[in-house]
Amino acid sequence: MKTSLALPVTKVEKSKLPNTDFSNLTFGRTISDHMFVADYKNGEWTEPRIEPYAPLSLNPANATLHYGQSIFEGLKAYKNEKGEILVFRADANWRRLNESAERMCMPQLPEEIFLEGLVQLLELDKDWVPTAKGASLYIRPYMFATDDYIGVKPSDTYKFIIFTCPVGNYYNKPVSVKVETNFTRATEGGTGAAKTAGNYAASLYPALKAQKAGYDQLLWTDGKSHSKIEESGTMNIMFKINGKIITAPTNTGTILKGITRDSVIQLAKDWGVALEERFLTVGELETALNDGTLEEAFGTGTAATIAHVERIHVNGADYTLPQKNKDAFSNRVLTELDGIKYGKIQDDHNWIIKI
Repeated sequence: MKTSLALPVTKVEKSKLPNTDFSNLTFGRTISDHMFVADYKNGEWTEPRIEPYAPLSLNPANATLHYGQSIFEGLKAYKNEKGEILVFRADANWRRLNESAERMCMPQLPEEIFLEGLVQLLELDKDWVPTAKGASLYIRPYMFATDDYIGVKPSDTYKFIIFTCPVGNYYNKPVSVKVETNFTRATEGGTGAAKTAGNYAASLYPALKAQKAGYDQLLWTDGKSHSKIEESGTMNIMFKINGKIITAPTNTGTILKGITRDSVIQLAKDWGVALEERFLTVGELETALNDGTLEEAFGTGTAATIAHVERIHVNGADYTLPQKNKDAFSNRVLTELDGIKYGKIQDDHNWIIKI
């Protein structure tokens, strides 16, 4: 991708690369050398720039710290066999960021600033993109309020930042999940469809309780009746029952419009695999677990890509799912997505930006 926006660049005096162990990456702990920054003030985005990754200085009255105006995205960059950098569906992340911004009373971010900042940051920190199998460069764009004012109203100023982290797999094994029918992640009319920090803060307590009980994630149910399965804590969720993929719709405002989810749906359509976007009820899930018609359950997300579910807890009982063979839909779609992301399979949907 050619760039046209001339960004001022301040480079680090000493790179952290020589002291980075790429064979031992904990997800989200190792941060690359630089970050892209832009500030919103007087009704426009100003001063887009690249500078060394460093701590921020915030006023104690910073609006985000008190009222939570903060949104973020997550996407990944990969290296192909030629050493070229490939970014997966960055345009979709930009669109979703702006959808979150609208819901949170935050300014729209021009596509030029998002993509130009991303591309030039990756060009500068290209050596941070891992080359090991299954590894990638996780990219975190985010926006937050910067008014120094104690008052419940939308901020007038904002900061947008992109930084990156070399990562391995988010999940190194199949996951165990628990159907949550007490706590609520989101309700209609709320912020469930926005990728905003507060949604995740509210989920931490019930998720921690589940983890202490031996489960990796929750399967959230709807906030009204707790009878319909919505999504998991870090990913959308899909089930294969009697040969059909079932996944919750995203038109209720309670579920994040997952980009990996959307990609899986597109591939299912390409392959002629039956798929329904509808809510699976807790009762239906329990029945399918008991009669053996649940063939697969898996999560979809940028961090997890495809996370196989091996155990589901529902209504006081644990169920172990059958082991997946290589021809299982979840394995097939994982292989296809990885092939596209690493440049080994033709990208028929123009999902890849090559840098």
